Amino acid sequence: MNLSATFHGNFVPLSQCSSCCDLRIQPYLAASMGSWRKRHRRRSSLKLYHVASAKFRNLRKQEVVCRLSETQTEPDSNNDEEKEVNENEGGDSEEPHLDSPPIVVDQINNDAETKAEFGVQDVDNNVEVSSGSPLPGVKPQQGESIRIPKETLDILKNQVFGFDTFFVTAQDPYEAGVLFKGNLRGVAAKSYEKISKRMQDKFGDEYKLFLLVNPEDDQPVAVVVPRRTLQPESTAVPEWFAAGAFGLVTLFTLLLRNVPELQSNLLSAYDNLELLKNGLPGALVTASVLGIHELSHVLVAKNTGVMLGVPYFVPSWQIGSFGTITRIINIVPKREDLLKVAAAGPLAGFSLGFVLLLLGFFLPPSDGIGVVVDASVFHECFLVGGIAKLLLGDALKEGTPISLNPLLLWAWAGLVINAINSIPAGELDGGRISFAIWGRKAATRITGASIALLGLSSLVSDVAFYWVALIFFLQRGPIAPLYEEITDPDDKYVGLGLLVLFLGLLVCLPYPFPFTEEVITSF
Repeated sequence: MNLSATFHGNFVPLSQCSSCCDLRIQPYLAASMGSWRKRHRRRSSLKLYHVASAKFRNLRKQEVVCRLSETQTEPDSNNDEEKEVNENEGGDSEEPHLDSPPIVVDQINNDAETKAEFGVQDVDNNVEVSSGSPLPGVKPQQGESIRIPKETLDILKNQVFGFDTFFVTAQDPYEAGVLFKGNLRGVAAKSYEKISKRMQDKFGDEYKLFLLVNPEDDQPVAVVVPRRTLQPESTAVPEWFAAGAFGLVTLFTLLLRNVPELQSNLLSAYDNLELLKNGLPGALVTASVLGIHELSHVLVAKNTGVMLGVPYFVPSWQIGSFGTITRIINIVPKREDLLKVAAAGPLAGFSLGFVLLLLGFFLPPSDGIGVVVDASVFHECFLVGGIAKLLLGDALKEGTPISLNPLLLWAWAGLVINAINSIPAGELDGGRISFAIWGRKAATRITGASIALLGLSSLVSDVAFYWVALIFFLQRGPIAPLYEEITDPDDKYVGLGLLVLFLGLLVCLPYPFPFTEEVITSF
């Protein structure tokens, strides 16, 4: 920083400070000059020296504010200058006490001193790591603004971060905290553990650390946020009450969906409530698939330290239910933990649904008739259509009615519910899986592509229209940052996540091949 440019037009440049010294010792070299001239020059030189010293001290304060990313300057430098000034004042008892520095200097450095006191920078306050809420289930505290003091920033840069973990090169404001840019050293997971331990030793639980990927340049960044600036989200209606209301509506739609007599006129169910008991077996089968799905989420989440909110069951007139919406209410440690929790539900649901589906193919109907459907119904699902062709063989022909155990259709509905939740979009299970496997930027693009494809499918499918609206308004995300987003999950968990996405695709895609004997022989 050029001091001459800073104070140009107000004071002499700092480069001329040597002349101050010359003026200060001139009276001792020119003893023949008059006493009035001697006193005048000594007073002028001392006043000019005070002004230059004041400018230099204020400049050092301004440099501390503008260059927070550099090493902290020696704390005693200003004291030495003040000591030197005091000695000069004490050595000349004839001189009266000089006034405070000119008001112009105070005005120039007023803003700099204020920023140095609060430890903030003159930088753009709109810097973001990614879109969406900074943390899951929490929001920035309203009311009094809380800032990280400059002393804390210095400790973070010089003692918490370091050459062996994350070498800080720059910093910017982020929400109520600070975003540190720099070079990540070593393995991300180990570096995060070291930084977290040092921060815990220095500050306890006062601050939260996030190791993320900057979407602008795909480089690692560290975000430190004061813990007290965050507060849990609150809802106007208690969660259990709202979830219970959704659950009752879902139970009604599950019963209604499994009563064939009411399918032609759904509104007639209000006049024939006694018929709903006929849909109880099918509702129980579909609900069991939903239940094992949610139970697996809960068990794995408890094992990995992830806290889940109350599940909200989503009713559907078409298939009984679209599954549940379950929030993550704490901060997930890493992508592998998110992958475990997200994949556990669909894997369990697909497993139970697949077993029940096979039983529906092998077990005869209890009444000897079962449900009579047209063979073309199996064209709606690639997985079920392929299994039907493999197991039923020549009995499965186009335009031929076929009698099925209703268990097959109930299990099929459970598979569809799991497949819908496995769509790689937003905060669905599939969206969380894609985020955990490929990272935030790729997951955002996959979400956009999935919503676009669902939008096209909604032109011919009312189920797709219903679901794309649900994703867009409630579940499109983005997924909030994890504590550490850089480390990739283990390959075995990646394989399980890909299996979930693949099974969901097989259930959602139609079976394109005709059910004729000629197709089989052509292979």
